[in-house]
Amino acid sequence: MTRWALVSVYDKRGVVEFCRRLAAAGLRILSTGGTAKLLAEAGLDVMAVEDYTGFPEMLDGRVKTLHPRIHGGILGRRDDARHQEQMEAHGIERIDVVVVNLYPFTETVASGAAFAECVEMIDIGGPAMLRAAAKNHEGCLPVCDPADYDTVAAALEAGQVTPELRRRLAQKVFAHTAAYDAAVAAYLAQHLAAEAPGQAAASAAAPAGGAEGDRPWPERLTLSFLSRQSLRYGENPHQRAHFYVEPAARPSTIAGARQLQGKELSYNNIQDADAALSIARAFDDTGLAVAVAVKHMNPCGVGTGVTAAEAFARAYEADPVSIFGGILCFNRPVDGALAQRLTEIFLEIVIAPGFTDEALAAFRRKKNVRLLVVNMDEPQWRPGDLAFKRISGGLLVQEVDTAPPTDWQVVTHRAPTDAERRALDFAWRVVRFVKSNAIVVANEQMTLGVGAGQMNRVGAAKIALEQAGARARGAVLASDAFFPMRDTVETAAAAGITAIIQPGGSIRDQESIDAANEHGMAMVFTGQRHFLH
Repeated sequence: MTRWALVSVYDKRGVVEFCRRLAAAGLRILSTGGTAKLLAEAGLDVMAVEDYTGFPEMLDGRVKTLHPRIHGGILGRRDDARHQEQMEAHGIERIDVVVVNLYPFTETVASGAAFAECVEMIDIGGPAMLRAAAKNHEGCLPVCDPADYDTVAAALEAGQVTPELRRRLAQKVFAHTAAYDAAVAAYLAQHLAAEAPGQAAASAAAPAGGAEGDRPWPERLTLSFLSRQSLRYGENPHQRAHFYVEPAARPSTIAGARQLQGKELSYNNIQDADAALSIARAFDDTGLAVAVAVKHMNPCGVGTGVTAAEAFARAYEADPVSIFGGILCFNRPVDGALAQRLTEIFLEIVIAPGFTDEALAAFRRKKNVRLLVVNMDEPQWRPGDLAFKRISGGLLVQEVDTAPPTDWQVVTHRAPTDAERRALDFAWRVVRFVKSNAIVVANEQMTLGVGAGQMNRVGAAKIALEQAGARARGAVLASDAFFPMRDTVETAAAAGITAIIQPGGSIRDQESIDAANEHGMAMVFTGQRHFLH
């Protein structure tokens, strides 16, 4: 009786040597297309699937293994006499091993390929064969990962294919095909969201509770992420944690960043690094160098300048105490002189689009500092990307807050000066990334004070203004949400703030406007709130 191994792989790493070992273990190779050609050129005895089925590949390769002789050979139960009789009656031989990996759908999407090309990379025959083999794993070994080739070959050579190995391979297949289908579903959902007519207008007009029809949310949400690494612990040492990433994580994200040196990233490191990157990317359209220092998910110092060194000097000056043990992100490469300066303070992570050789040499003296390279030329977020937050018994899902700035409305007698407008723009870019209730005091080049995560807005303002001290005089203030009463404006005026930016929308807006007018302050409304919980 012939024992068949069906081999059809897109990723051909290691497949030739694996098939040599399968053949040596007494299996005959059945294969398709490019895989069959590769194996034959390597001197292996290969039968083409179309010769085995008597049915040619067709529809540009969309149909080649979807045939009863293939799926019957995979699915027929070895311990069922009726199955064996039916297989024999129809000339169906047993397929004992299925070696398949799938078309690179996620990689094609990540490359920016057109919709039609991505759809063509949705594998149909591959998942069907893998799922069939995984269902009948007691009789047919399903192999979807080249990393398992050695283990499978060794088991076959020794004649010791254990039930545990069969079940493990089957579980891996179903996880793999589920992730594959989830990636396709997510891609199509993303396209639906991007193409939804009037989405932006509907979202802007929606009441606080949301509006039906503003985005085609899927009825069932299936997420797929790949294991990257186990972490030492989570937010606290008693919590176990693991790091998962999107398939084909892009180099413009923290998940796709390259680590050049330093200890493994911790759970908190990863969160803080992502926050720092998001703030730095908020300045993409300014043409300025920016340096962002983050502690516990909040910016403790943000500075801009012509050079990365100038930006860092301002970020450091903003809060030279809190930066200790923090995370720094630059949108410009780090050179040797700047790196030398950074080694003089205790930092956990430095993120940048690159590091010169001199910079790397300087950091080698601080071997525990993690250096991450992130591509700042590509977007951090794609249109339609979603943010997830786990709650007990469920999952909250929302669009990522990448809303472009809206038109500002001057609501006071005095409009902001050009310098104040630049400072307001700077502060508004930063306050979006501060935990609510959030207040940022700034000039046009740097933060001066940050009030984060307070239970009331005037409390956040007092913290930010106290940190700014005398520097608050002549500076501006940004608030992530409206003022429920005039007390924040009064507090800001007493500290010397000259202009304020806030969303507006309170039923008592006029009280805040009146207070600003009484103190000769300029105030603008953005019409856009930026809570961050």
